[in-house]
Amino acid sequence: MTRSVVVGIDGSPDSLVAGEWGAQEAFRRRLPLRLVNVAPALDRDVTELPLTLSWRLTGEEVLQRAEVELAAGYPGLAMNSVEVSGSAAAVLLSASRTAELLVVGARGDGGFDGLAVGSTALATASTASCPVAVVRTGPTAAHHVAEVSVGVDVGRAAEAPLGFAFSAARLRGARLRAVHAWALCGAWPGPVLGVPEEDRGAWEDEEVQRLSDVLQGWRERYPSVAVLPDVVLLHPADALVRASQRADLLVLGRRSSPRTAERRLGPVAHAVLHHAHCPVVVVPHT
Repeated sequence: MTRSVVVGIDGSPDSLVAGEWGAQEAFRRRLPLRLVNVAPALDRDVTELPLTLSWRLTGEEVLQRAEVELAAGYPGLAMNSVEVSGSAAAVLLSASRTAELLVVGARGDGGFDGLAVGSTALATASTASCPVAVVRTGPTAAHHVAEVSVGVDVGRAAEAPLGFAFSAARLRGARLRAVHAWALCGAWPGPVLGVPEEDRGAWEDEEVQRLSDVLQGWRERYPSVAVLPDVVLLHPADALVRASQRADLLVLGRRSSPRTAERRLGPVAHAVLHHAHCPVVVVPHT
């Protein structure tokens, strides 16, 4: 069965931007696009029937409008849509089991003013079976060079996020910025005082070499991708949010335990989702 790019769409501004982003990604990858609209599950009490019908008609209109607009922008893109009743997070997590990529808006119709990332985006990014792209509305910085950024932990570099990032860079004809944040003596927050400059320089050279070692095999697999190693003395969340200011896409890993099936966002990914300046893809790995 052909896997697809799945987009959760509810008519909110962020979800419509997510629909456009997901269509573009499906077009790049030559995959079908599936639009999913989730209607809240309501009791079957007859007094609630008109509200249920009204909601479903609104959902149908949202999907129809999105399909027409996306078909015009991406001719030849295979596309289908579906309405499902239930919890948005539960429906999208179920869809993620057979998806190549799940795309959601940072926030939907619910929530409150000032909310950066809604509960559905957080739930899917935390527990989906496939990579999840979180997309938000708002101005994007003009970039002279197309760039994909990826966070790299050289101590335990994961294959899945790096593979996704290199593939995304190749599809976009973009360079790849590999961001590795490190700390003097492993201490956060703030700088460590009294460290001689030569010691700091030597430690930084070691971190640069460790990152180079991690990237070597990937450079050989993706010779067309220009790679920019970026070793920075910052907290990882700060380093990645800064990288997102000049990136078209930021890729993060999300570790899950094969023993306990535990799936959750770490504090770095959580902070980056709330403050990033570009779409963020969270890639699960063991």
